[in-house]
Amino acid sequence: MEQHHATLFVVATPIGNLEDISLRALRVLGEVDALACEDTRRTRRIFARHEIPSPQTILSYREHNEETAGARILRLLEQGNSVALCSDAGYPGISDPGYRIISAAIDGGHRVEVVPGASSVDTALVASGLPTSSYTFKGFPPRKSGPRRRWLETEGDAVHTLVIFESPHRLAKLLLDAYDVLGDRRAAVCIELTKKFEQVQRGRLSELAETFAEQQIKGEVTVVVAGKSRKESPDAEAYGGG
Repeated sequence: MEQHHATLFVVATPIGNLEDISLRALRVLGEVDALACEDTRRTRRIFARHEIPSPQTILSYREHNEETAGARILRLLEQGNSVALCSDAGYPGISDPGYRIISAAIDGGHRVEVVPGASSVDTALVASGLPTSSYTFKGFPPRKSGPRRRWLETEGDAVHTLVIFESPHRLAKLLLDAYDVLGDRRAAVCIELTKKFEQVQRGRLSELAETFAEQQIKGEVTVVVAGKSRKESPDAEAYGGG
């Protein structure tokens, strides 16, 4: 067995379908001394599904305990242990407190190695059928309409595609605000990506806002919105125009 000493492995895990994990990720998870994950029950499903031996040390690292858990991870690294960091889905550090321990490990001089895998950002972007040459991932918008509209306005003249996470309960309001602020752009709403009830709805923001005003939905939601037409954008020359 290959040994990994004093390395923080940032391991991307499936966003839904448990088959979407790399052979490298399975090997690393089976070899590390310690596992730090958002929800130990959810990550244990991967170990059970793929029959991976559990590491000796398993701890929860999440938004509400990140300081104490982060200090423990750094101590494990200082003692020469290898630690795998996982979130509930996708990459730790993307809309997730994982970036703080990654930064702290780097500052502490420890080796950090990313084990790539599934991402709802990339999956939604490709599934949308919208331009992929440049895009901005915006994460979660503010919950209230006023701040949310101002948040959208900052991207109003940008020609790149926008990728946004949203709660299913606020999806209709986000689509309506995006329509009001950005105009009737092409967009896609991606729900429960890679899962059994995966749904991708494509259309104009006005159509999607109307559709989801009537629908009660559950699960993870990623919204993709086209950038401003290059002909309309004041920055068009910077992007080569046309």
